[in-house]
Amino acid sequence: MKPTPIPPKPGQESVWDYPRPAILQDTDKHLKIICNGVVLAETRKGKRVLETSHPPCYYFPPEDVKLEHLIETQKQSVCEWKGRCRYYDIKIGERYIKSAAWAYLDTTPNFATLKGYYSFYGSLMDTCYVNDELVTPQAGDFYGGWITSDIVGPFKGEPGTWGW
Repeated sequence: MKPTPIPPKPGQESVWDYPRPAILQDTDKHLKIICNGVVLAETRKGKRVLETSHPPCYYFPPEDVKLEHLIETQKQSVCEWKGRCRYYDIKIGERYIKSAAWAYLDTTPNFATLKGYYSFYGSLMDTCYVNDELVTPQAGDFYGGWITSDIVGPFKGEPGTWGW
């Protein structure tokens, strides 16, 4: 059963206006991640994935990520829209976070420019920002969307939303 979308106010986007299948957009918004007191990733050359019912998932170019803190794992998954991705653990100081980041290794044609970009589960980081606004991570442990005040839902990932 589809929920009732929250009407967006001026300057806001409704996740229910996002397309399905998902699309990829470049963004010049200031994206920043802090983990264990370290700026792990920061860019104005990011990308975002938009898909119906999901807050945007943001991706960082590799040159704007402190890759020395990422440890490649054997874990992989496949998205029907984006392709095949690999997961990364993060180690900063004594802090070790399993499967906290991912990057697409093999992409579908519509997501070719996403190849090699990194995304992070906001719930596993200290803080994540979009244009200096603190992000609220998408609920659940499956999706990696970031919620800001310019996005309205309701959002998939919350209890009772898997059937949407």
